Amino acid sequence: MSSAEYAHWVDSWLGKLVPSLKSTASVYICGDWRSSGAIQQVAEKYFKIRSRITWEREKGRGAKTNWKNNSEDIWFCTLSDQYHFDVEAVKLMRKVIAPYTNENGDPKDWERTEHGGYCLTHPSNIWTDLTVPFWSMSENTDHPTQKPEKLLAKIILASTRPGDFVFDPFLGSGTSAVVARKLGRHFLGIELDESYACLALKRLELAENNNSIQGYSGGVFRERNSLQDQPDSRSKSLLTNDTISLFDQSEQSK
Repeated sequence: MSSAEYAHWVDSWLGKLVPSLKSTASVYICGDWRSSGAIQQVAEKYFKIRSRITWEREKGRGAKTNWKNNSEDIWFCTLSDQYHFDVEAVKLMRKVIAPYTNENGDPKDWERTEHGGYCLTHPSNIWTDLTVPFWSMSENTDHPTQKPEKLLAKIILASTRPGDFVFDPFLGSGTSAVVARKLGRHFLGIELDESYACLALKRLELAENNNSIQGYSGGVFRERNSLQDQPDSRSKSLLTNDTISLFDQSEQSK
């Protein structure tokens, strides 16, 4: 499918969804390098584009005649200039490599813990702290392009608040709905494939008794491979009034 054909396909369903969104809605559309340009072209017709997030997939097949493809884009858009974005909810706790101190030897913009020095950093639009679900992770399914729960948690926490509603027209294995439930949001998803819909329902059932999200604890996001340094705490459940739409066109994943 050419870029023009793909843009036409995206426009065929995206334009029909726009009237159902609140004026304060935030929209996230995910795609790979082949579809990203077409997504931007169509998104500009209906929304105000705020940023392009690029997230790193830390695994993937190598290539002998090209660069290994291990990233995807997420276009962050809003319907108007009135929208919600909670930067405090999506800060990342990083280990301090160069621990600066003041004249008294006290930490400067970081704090000491039993596991070393850490600081809370503002989230950027380059996400390298995500792990693609694999066989030993409880969230893993057979869906070929499943997104990490941590990725959806960043989006939902940043762009929703108490009473908000999450809609995903390409639900896949249900990650957006599962994370919405774990974080106390209302949700609705659409999935044509019966097997993936069943996976989503099973995951939603399990989420009723377990609201943990790998890589998110104590109200902050953590770096990859830092589980041993994390406190044993689960994300707080919050019933969060705007609408957030999660459109994934990397291959209708999640």
